[in-house]
Amino acid sequence: MRPKRPARKPARQHTTVIRRDAAGIDIGARRIHVAVDPERDARPVREFQTFTQDLYALADWLEACAVRTVAMESTGVFWIPLFQILEARGFEVCLVNAHHVKHVPGRKTDIADCQWLQSLHAVGLLTASFRPAQTICGLRSLLRHRESLIQAAASHVQRMQKALDQMNLQLHHVISDITGLTGLAIVDAILAGERDATTLAALRNRRIHATADTITKALVGDYRPEHIFTLRQSLGAYRYYQQLIAECDVEIERHLTALPDAHPDVPSPPTLAGRRKPRGNEPDFDLRTHLHRLFGVDLTTIPGIDVLTAHTLFTEVGPDLSKFPTPEAFASWLGLCPDNRISGGKVLSVKTRRVKNRAALALRMSAQAVQGSHAALGGYYRRMRAKLGGPKAITATAHKLARVVYHLIKTQQSYQESTFLKHEASHRERVHKRLHAQAAALGLRLVPATVVP
Repeated sequence: MRPKRPARKPARQHTTVIRRDAAGIDIGARRIHVAVDPERDARPVREFQTFTQDLYALADWLEACAVRTVAMESTGVFWIPLFQILEARGFEVCLVNAHHVKHVPGRKTDIADCQWLQSLHAVGLLTASFRPAQTICGLRSLLRHRESLIQAAASHVQRMQKALDQMNLQLHHVISDITGLTGLAIVDAILAGERDATTLAALRNRRIHATADTITKALVGDYRPEHIFTLRQSLGAYRYYQQLIAECDVEIERHLTALPDAHPDVPSPPTLAGRRKPRGNEPDFDLRTHLHRLFGVDLTTIPGIDVLTAHTLFTEVGPDLSKFPTPEAFASWLGLCPDNRISGGKVLSVKTRRVKNRAALALRMSAQAVQGSHAALGGYYRRMRAKLGGPKAITATAHKLARVVYHLIKTQQSYQESTFLKHEASHRERVHKRLHAQAAALGLRLVPATVVP
């Protein structure tokens, strides 16, 4: 009897290719590997160097292959020159998160990576990362550079404090800021050769809370030439960085002035009484009016959001939120909503995603700033902290701030505290009913407290 022939295996189902005009690019510091559809060229995978003429040759080859859309990973900063060249040529560039396009285990090569990107992009499995307009990106680069200058200046302030500590001069312990009027005046006098503590304390500004006697005691120390030299160089470096920050502010203001108004019919915000001195690291120009003109709404009226936070939101997101159809999508991009992971009907995790987003960090800092506020958002933060703890309360409040910002920009409505007060009143009513129900269950009755005049 003839043995039974095994059943024929079904033919392998290939994924349907949606776009034949898709290409995948793996970018490195010195080499770039590009893959196109095998039907577009006899050599579907090619290697290019990262020189500018080679980038133009890469774009020419993609045009010759009739490629219309390109996928590349956003690793480092090596992708930026090629991205700009391809975008200027009219290609649809899909910038994807490297974490989302991990290659299958094994076969980890640059050629395999670009082919993997091309195959994923051809079947429509890649989602482009959000990137604002080029004008906003230019302004964002300036702001990030300004932040690095501020950090460098702060490091030299710490070196000044270290030099004072080594000479046992407790100046930075009795005044809040040695880079203020009193601190710089005393440090300049020390570098000029003055050693008398009483004479140095006489430079105290009248707004300093510490008394002249306290400052005099703090300025009696062991002056050493090596520490004076360190203090002199640190102060010079600090002032040099302050000059660079001022020049950067001029360039930022020039870029802001060149941007068109979001809504020309929106009136300017009411100016503050007098010329307010910039606080902390705020730039020395009217940034609040510029942001109101570009956003169409004044975000600084939201509790916890200052002018620098609004500036960060503008440079990281821009005034156009059309890429985010809902506030939920905006909060998800910021990484401020639960990342639900469910398998077999069981909830594995609801933790928020770890994202490196400067806008989300700014909103988290704003959430911390409202914890002592009497506004409704402050009450919300304290309620969440009692329920969930400090870290989760910050995330929940930052989420609510993100939704408020989204609503104000999309609807062009000003912030209304009364809206949140209505929610607070509803919350107090629910708490009141719950307490009465719990008391009734225990056989008790709640009586309102009498107010003694």
